[in-house]
Amino acid sequence: MVHAIGIDFGTTNSVVAIAGANGHVESLQWPTGSAMTSTFRTALMFWQDGRPPQAKLRHVAGPQAIARAASGQSDQRFIQSIKTHLASKAFSEARFFGKRFLIEELVATFLGHLLEQRDGLDFARARHVLSGRPVVFAGHNADEALALSRLGKAYGLAGFHNIDFAYEPLGAAYWYARNLTRDETVLVADFGGGTSDFSAMRFEHAAGRLKATPLAHGGCAIAGDTFDFRLIDHLVAPKIGKGSLYRSFDKRLPLPAFLHAAFAQWHQLSFLKSAANSAELKRLIAASDVPERLQVLADIIELDLGFELHQAIGEVKAQLSQHEAARFVFDAAGVTLAADVTRGQFESWIAPDLDQIRLAMDRTLERAHLPASQIDAVFLTGGSSYVPAVRRIFEERFGVGRIHIGHAFQSVAQGLALLAVDRAQQMAA
Repeated sequence: MVHAIGIDFGTTNSVVAIAGANGHVESLQWPTGSAMTSTFRTALMFWQDGRPPQAKLRHVAGPQAIARAASGQSDQRFIQSIKTHLASKAFSEARFFGKRFLIEELVATFLGHLLEQRDGLDFARARHVLSGRPVVFAGHNADEALALSRLGKAYGLAGFHNIDFAYEPLGAAYWYARNLTRDETVLVADFGGGTSDFSAMRFEHAAGRLKATPLAHGGCAIAGDTFDFRLIDHLVAPKIGKGSLYRSFDKRLPLPAFLHAAFAQWHQLSFLKSAANSAELKRLIAASDVPERLQVLADIIELDLGFELHQAIGEVKAQLSQHEAARFVFDAAGVTLAADVTRGQFESWIAPDLDQIRLAMDRTLERAHLPASQIDAVFLTGGSSYVPAVRRIFEERFGVGRIHIGHAFQSVAQGLALLAVDRAQQMAA
């Protein structure tokens, strides 16, 4: 019998875990091709079925959205990183094929796919449902109250009216502590797509139970997507017109900055595809010093190749975690880009971002009134925990022997489910 559900609604991937009263926990799986996956890509695909005016708007999410993106079908819209918009006052709605979606409706549409009834389990009827939230929401001038309000409304629209929230690194801490046999003070670092979050926790055994005491939380709006931005900005943007000029009457002017700034952000890329932007790009191509490069930019936007570009950037980032050099290759729908990059170059590009992560970690320890010497263990989870430069921050501060690496994608959701069980038992006691 389902006792509690933990939901890690992530920027890049989402995970759902189910825990029983006996402490057994496991993640849901979804079919993807001939295999199964326990990570559900945080992505939506919209398209029209039929011809106007009888056409109906259709949508899928997760593996099905990825499959449609990879199929190369025309006239569809691929949306990803929707979580990044939650805290933005500037973003309130989007339109797809004439239908208006508020940001909470867009998130609710995704959650409806992620949490649809399956195998006889109606998740919306579960009594104990705990969703993760970042310590610091992503975005410039992020509005935390707005983000939480939108997220709560999105869950309500998806049918979940008794949802509770907990910091994502708190979930990861519970996952780490499930097998502890001794008391420990633990620093948890959870690296998502949009944020890097920290929790300092004290775990103590008392009366046959493991007592968890949060000491401090912290974070910053810098993580995997920021690293992707640096790669796109240095490897891709110069090849699609960044830094070039265009002619306007008797002047030569720089291209509008918003095109490449938005292009390099996953959560903005899909929204560049509009009639207004298409017309503006055609005008700029005609007046550009490098029209062939701007045409590549226009093609990527018009052909909705954001998913393929995301894959290529992710692949080169993964290669740089294993090797000292890598080759970026993007080849889709007749658009081809390539560039060589070294790990040293990549680390120089993300150096300011690493400083921000280091600062957020230090501030968390300061809030907990803990020197590094009093941390018994450091638990790293999330995709960017595999980036060597990120790991070095913790190895240099705490020593290699205190570093523990968790499952990059499952730790938070499974820990949230265990935390939900713990809270339920405390209420019943």
